[in-house]
Amino acid sequence: MAERRTESEVLAQELEHVGHKIKSLEARVEELEAVIPRLETAAETTARALEEVSAHWDAVYRAMRRKE
Repeated sequence: MAERRTESEVLAQELEHVGHKIKSLEARVEELEAVIPRLETAAETTARALEEVSAHWDAVYRAMRRKE
């Protein structure tokens, strides 16, 4: 005969499962928090590079107009 679990045993098991999920989510959040500053730095670097490229193209267009 299958062993019957009490309601409190079922709740305890479910709470334990939820606790493991919470710990897993907390670990993932910590990983994301570590990645965010690197992404911000990469975004700033990209923005600066795009500004530089844009400035170069502006100079090219100005030089082309002067020759016309």
